[in-house]
Amino acid sequence: MPIRYICLLMFLLTAPRAAAQEETEYRLELGAGAGLGFGLTDVNDKFFGNAQPAGGLLARFLLNPRMSIKTAAGYTRLTGNTGGRSAFYPAVPDNAGNEQLDFKADAKLYSLSASYELNFLPYGFQKSYQGFSRITPFIQVGLGLAYSDAGRNVAFNIPIGAGVKYKVGPRLNLGLDWQMHFSLSDKLEGLEAPLGISSSGFRNKDHFSLTMLTLTYDLSPRCPNCNKD
Repeated sequence: MPIRYICLLMFLLTAPRAAAQEETEYRLELGAGAGLGFGLTDVNDKFFGNAQPAGGLLARFLLNPRMSIKTAAGYTRLTGNTGGRSAFYPAVPDNAGNEQLDFKADAKLYSLSASYELNFLPYGFQKSYQGFSRITPFIQVGLGLAYSDAGRNVAFNIPIGAGVKYKVGPRLNLGLDWQMHFSLSDKLEGLEAPLGISSSGFRNKDHFSLTMLTLTYDLSPRCPNCNKD
């Protein structure tokens, strides 16, 4: 067999392994995001109703190509008014009169959360032998705290959401991230139980959503010789 055919055969046999060794896995992503936020409150009951600009910072701790823990700090505003509602809120909750409550909300909302993310596909820049995908949808659930300057209210919340990530480059990630935060407070916008009806658990409480376009950069590469399958 001519020497050139032997060389070609050796190249074909070793090329997949060489490509696999070029993929570097990282342990951390740092970045920021910008988008829209809104609240489902006593002054707004529509998705993306009274939407306001939102922004935040995030750190993603990469457990493996399918799982990660994300910590995020976000900011938005909760706005709206009782005059724009279909429901009638009396000026005095126990008063059956016709005078309607005139309340306008404009609260600054700060959030801090930690979420578990699960990728539908193994996330990576190169396909290689592990079948990495440069784009993957994901789902997420976690725990969080929110602070509203309307009444200086701090509330526990559970963020649940989904998104999609795309590897722009070997270390650069573009993402679309949506989270709905279910809180235990009814006064994030500054108005509590306008009909005088008490609530429990997450029922009749104020919730908020953050939808952001994120950009992150990979840091802290793993030791390539310590992660062989």
